[in-house]
Amino acid sequence: MDSLLLLLTGAALTIAVFWLHARYMTFVAQRPEDFEGAGPEFDLREHLKGPILCEGVIYGPTGRVSSRFVADMEANWDGNVGVMSERFHYDTGSVQDREWRLTLGNDGSIKAEADDVVGAGTGQQKGPGVLLNYKIRLPEESGGHVLDATDWMYLVDNGTVMNRSQFRKYGIKVAELVATMRRKDAA
Repeated sequence: MDSLLLLLTGAALTIAVFWLHARYMTFVAQRPEDFEGAGPEFDLREHLKGPILCEGVIYGPTGRVSSRFVADMEANWDGNVGVMSERFHYDTGSVQDREWRLTLGNDGSIKAEADDVVGAGTGQQKGPGVLLNYKIRLPEESGGHVLDATDWMYLVDNGTVMNRSQFRKYGIKVAELVATMRRKDAA
């Protein structure tokens, strides 16, 4: 009986440590409030408008680079409603198009829709950080899986936007994207 109680206590403690780690000490544990007043104010309407050059890499589940890309983007805004068209050119020679439809709330909230996004993504702007959470459906040639995406963009002082996204299936990280975005007139 004592060994069973010890085993159950150890299991409960292990689960608690993993939960605390995931909740407070990981990428997905960041909150928009962590960035309030922490630097230049990121305004999607200002910092992501016009022609944008994006360069990045995608890491697979083992942390190794699985793909590289360059993307041409064009973002246009009418008040708090914007459309961002993206054309990705991958190192494999394949091309992927996406169009984001974005709506900003006066409180910094974000609603994001795209044809490969299941439902609507939601997010928040605070200080130099922007968080966007959504479910993305991969193309059929990539398995057609639906992944949970946590997408953080950080504005740096020269106007470049650093983007880091993690993609999870059943809570397990299966891919990560790191990219820069710069307005073409600044590039």
